Amino acid sequence: MDVSVVILAAGQGSRMKSALPKVLHQLAGKPLAEHVVDTARQFSSDITLVVGHGAEAVKAHFSEQPVRFALQAEQLGTGHAVAQALPELPKTGTVLVLYGDVPLTRQDTLARLCALVDDHTLGLLTVKLDNPTGYGRILRDADGLVQAIVEEKDASDEQKAITEVNSGIMAVPAWALHEWLPRLSNNNAQGEYYLTDLVALAVSENIAVKTAHPDQFEETLGVNNRVQLAQLERWYQGQQAEQLMLAGATLRDPARVDVRGKVTVGPDCDIDINVVFEGDVTLGANVTIGPNCVIRNATLGDGARIEAHTLVDTAVIGREATVGPFARIRPGTKLADSAKVGNFVETKKALIGEGAKVNHLSYVGDARIGAGSNIGAGTITCNYDGVNKFTTEIGEGAFVGSNSTLVAPVTIEDGAFIGAGSVITKTAPKEQLTVGRARQVTVKGWVRPEKG
Repeated sequence: MDVSVVILAAGQGSRMKSALPKVLHQLAGKPLAEHVVDTARQFSSDITLVVGHGAEAVKAHFSEQPVRFALQAEQLGTGHAVAQALPELPKTGTVLVLYGDVPLTRQDTLARLCALVDDHTLGLLTVKLDNPTGYGRILRDADGLVQAIVEEKDASDEQKAITEVNSGIMAVPAWALHEWLPRLSNNNAQGEYYLTDLVALAVSENIAVKTAHPDQFEETLGVNNRVQLAQLERWYQGQQAEQLMLAGATLRDPARVDVRGKVTVGPDCDIDINVVFEGDVTLGANVTIGPNCVIRNATLGDGARIEAHTLVDTAVIGREATVGPFARIRPGTKLADSAKVGNFVETKKALIGEGAKVNHLSYVGDARIGAGSNIGAGTITCNYDGVNKFTTEIGEGAFVGSNSTLVAPVTIEDGAFIGAGSVITKTAPKEQLTVGRARQVTVKGWVRPEKG
């Protein structure tokens, strides 16, 4: 099936009350139009975005993606919008028209729609609603064949009672689009060129009009204001939570877990409330995540445990490792199996060996910590001189006493013991005690200052 896709993304979205183009507002951490482009890319490499309001911002967002742009300088209706893309479209195959503010239509739904279309058939995605107010109604004849679509503002009272409505999504033979778009009229209540008028043109030329339907009507919902955006977000998150549970995860409250990317879970994961997943996340079996955590672009091994109020960002957490509470794991961190990072610890580009511990109130950046080492509370690796970053090497089985400062580049050898409160600037030899701190002095005869 040779399909070209046109995505209409030119509207102002005035009801969003925002300087940001509507199609760039985010749902599940991704702009509305990007959801549509990602879905379209699953079955077509020929994608045209019709831009208008905020065109430069939309182009900038998609500048590194394989899409073309067509400009709709004046907002004269959906038919006029598609016409702006016409010079870029082939004259054979199928053209699928999507909307940049209708983000959640499924790929298999669109595949069913496109499968209806050939050189003698036009496809419509329709849905039945209990309350069809605001939608164009599908007009059928006595034999049930589609005859036309009437917009609500042009509909009679009898037509307004029809519950089958147009989603706006349409698949059209490419030759017909080239032939019919120039023939559209704006003789209607809005003075616009309606894409839906193609249906009547098809009927008049004995082109069959067939309909497909989504599995869930939410697939066809568009976003016109922030209330609708929030409602669609909740529906989407409900779908994601359901998939996680079906894959074997326990969600303590499915309404309080957000997925803003892709999450793969192993069996028997336990996810507490207010957990946010961003980007690509993989959880092994028996992973536990406490409340109020953010997990971003991370891999968590079997049995890993993330305690409450912890951020894990672009990191790898090994099997049976423990992180948090109140920890910040920054990009480039790798915890080996059974390693531990505790409360109020920050790591960055840190390789923490098997069974090693960084338990409290420490900063470990640009560092390699060997297996079984213990880093005391308040320890920091001084990795930055204001221009360059330097590495701290800590061997296996080392012990770094509390409140130590390791000034990189520096090496703490295997089994070295660093006395508490030390400033270490040179290699600490293996199996030896190294202390680097000022001598304690008591001043005799000192008098406490008093207020005058």
